[in-house]
Amino acid sequence: MSEQIDLAAYLFTRLRQLGVESIHGVPGDYNLQALDYIEPAGINWIGNANELNAGYAADGYGRIKGISALITAFGVGELSAINAIGGAYAEMSPVVHIVGAPPLPAQNARACLHHSLGDGNFRIFAEMYAKLTVAQANLTDTATAPSMIDNTLRQCVLQSRPVYIELPTNMVSQKVSTRSLKFPIDLTIPHNDEGFEDAEVELILARIYASKQPFIIVDGFTAALGITAEADELVRVTGFPTSTTSFGKGIVNETYPNFHGIYAGEAGKQVYRPWAESCDLILRIGPLSSKGGKGGFTTIPNPKYTIDFHRNSVEIGGTNSFTNVHVKPLLRKILNRIDKSKLPRYDPYPDLGNPRQQLEALAPAQSDSAIDQETFWQRISTCFREGDIILTETGTPSIGGRDFVLPPQTTLINSGIWLSIGYMLGASQGAACAQRDIIHSLNPTNPPSLSNPLTTPTPPSPRSSQRTFSGRTILFIGDGSLQMTAQSLSDTIRNKLPLTIFLINNDGYTIERFIHGMRAPYNDIQPWNYLLAPQYFGADLESVEYPVVTRCAKNWGELFEVVEQKEVRESKGLTIVEVRMGREDAPDALVKLVAGAARRNSGATGPAGSEEKAIKAAG
Repeated sequence: MSEQIDLAAYLFTRLRQLGVESIHGVPGDYNLQALDYIEPAGINWIGNANELNAGYAADGYGRIKGISALITAFGVGELSAINAIGGAYAEMSPVVHIVGAPPLPAQNARACLHHSLGDGNFRIFAEMYAKLTVAQANLTDTATAPSMIDNTLRQCVLQSRPVYIELPTNMVSQKVSTRSLKFPIDLTIPHNDEGFEDAEVELILARIYASKQPFIIVDGFTAALGITAEADELVRVTGFPTSTTSFGKGIVNETYPNFHGIYAGEAGKQVYRPWAESCDLILRIGPLSSKGGKGGFTTIPNPKYTIDFHRNSVEIGGTNSFTNVHVKPLLRKILNRIDKSKLPRYDPYPDLGNPRQQLEALAPAQSDSAIDQETFWQRISTCFREGDIILTETGTPSIGGRDFVLPPQTTLINSGIWLSIGYMLGASQGAACAQRDIIHSLNPTNPPSLSNPLTTPTPPSPRSSQRTFSGRTILFIGDGSLQMTAQSLSDTIRNKLPLTIFLINNDGYTIERFIHGMRAPYNDIQPWNYLLAPQYFGADLESVEYPVVTRCAKNWGELFEVVEQKEVRESKGLTIVEVRMGREDAPDALVKLVAGAARRNSGATGPAGSEEKAIKAAG
C-alpha cells in the first residue's frame, strides 16, 4: 500500500478498524468532501433526517458495538446534535462526533461565514463541546493529525464517552503517513500496581468473609466499564442476593435463583426494602447515584456498609477510597482469589421475591379486559428471546420495563439520568443497525484481507464481546415520545432495519400528568394515525424483502392474538403494534416515583405523605 493516504481516509479507516461499520449523520457543505471517503473505507452511510436523531442513533449504536460515529456540519449541524451528545456523555456511550469545519484560511481570516455567529470566532462551538466530550482533536496539521486521531479514538473507547474531531474542508485530502495504520490502536487497560492491588483485594475479601447479610446491586455503568462478565460471575459465584437498578437491568443473568429484580427504594416494590437497608455489606458495581434512576436517592445505601466499584477507584466503607485503580483487573483478581468456603451463607435464604415466579403466578387476563399498566410489562415478557435488544423510553415504558422478566443474553437499554424524551426511537434505529452489523460481521460475504488495513479484523469491544446479538430489536415507547423524534422511522425504513415497536398510546404525556397537571392541556398531544406512519415515510407496503406489519390491540385478547402472529414474532422488517391503554393508568412504581418528584419540585422538605395526596397537590 502507498506510504501516504488522504487525511479523511485515515480517519475512516481507523474507525473501521475499531468496529464502526455504519456511520450516522446529515450532509452539509462543510462535510460533503469527507463523506466521499466513507464507502471506500468499508463503512455504510446511514443518512439521517436530522442531526438530533442521528446523535441519538449513534448513541444507541455505541451502546451495542462499543464505539460509534456521527458526522455533522459546523455550527447549525453540531448544535442540533448537542443534546444527544450530552446524553451520551452523562450515560457513558462512546460516540465519535466528526464535525466538518470551514477551511483554515477562512478561519484564520475571521471571515463572516454562514453557520457561524458572524463574529469571526470559529472556536466557540468546539468550546461548548469540550464540556461534553473526554477528548478533542482539531486536525489542522498533517504531521500531528494521525496521532491526534488515534489518541482521541482511544479515549472514546477506554472512557466510553463521546469525543470531538474537527475536520476542516481544506484538510480532507491532505496527505498523511500510513505507518500507524499497520498497527491497531492500543485499547489495553493499564495494569494496577501489584502490591497496591493485592492490599485492596485482601481488604475487600475480608469484608466479604466477615459479612452476615451481604447484598449485590448491579448498576448501569457496569456495561460501559466493560465489566459485565465480572459482575455476572460475582453474582453466580457468591450466590448473594442480587438486584439491579433500573438503569442496570439486563446486565446480569436474571435466571439466577439469587436474582430478585429491581431495587428502586421508595419507587419500587416494598418486598425487601427493609431487608436491604439492614444489610451489613452492599457490593455496588458501576454505580450511578442519580435521582431519576434511583427512586429519589432512596436506593443509595449507607456508605458505612458499602463497597463501590467505579472505573478508576473503589470506595470501601465510606472511609477508605482508593484511586488510580482499574476496576476490571481488580474484580478479576477478586474472583480468582475468592474462597467459596469462607463466603457467608443464608440459612434459611430470605424470601425476597422472584420475578419469574411472580410472572408465573399471575392470574390469566380476561380477553375482553382493558390492557393495564400494572401487568402488561410482566405479561409481554413471554415474547422475549435470547439475543434480543430491548429499549424502553422514558416514562411509563422505562418504569414499567423494570418488571420485565428477561431471558439470558438479553440486552436492555434505558435512560438512567439524561431522560431526554424521544431518545429511544433514534437509539432503537442505531441499536438495530449495530445488531445487523454484528450479525453480518460474524457471517461476512467478503472475508477481510489481512494485508489491507481498510479491512483489518476489529478488536473485541468492551461491550459487544460479552453478549450475543442474534435476536430482534424491540422498542417500547409512548405516543408523546414518538412524536418528538418521529423522523427516525424514516431513517429505519430507508436503511431497511428490522425493528419491532410497541407503541403505548395513552393520549399524551402520562408521566408529566402524574407529576403535575393531570388534566392540564399542556400535557395533551395531537392524536396521530400512528399505523399510517410507515406509508407516510415511504415504506413499500408490498415488499417481501422488508415487510411492514402494523397492528392495534385495544384489549388483552387482541394483544395476545397479535403477538402470536408469525409475522410479528419474526419481525423481519418494521413492525408497529399500537397498544391502547388508559389515559390515567400508570405503573405503581411510576406513581411512587413522581410523587417524590412532585414533592421536591414544590419545595417540600418534610416527610412524604401518601402518593395520592402528593399527586393531587401537584396537579
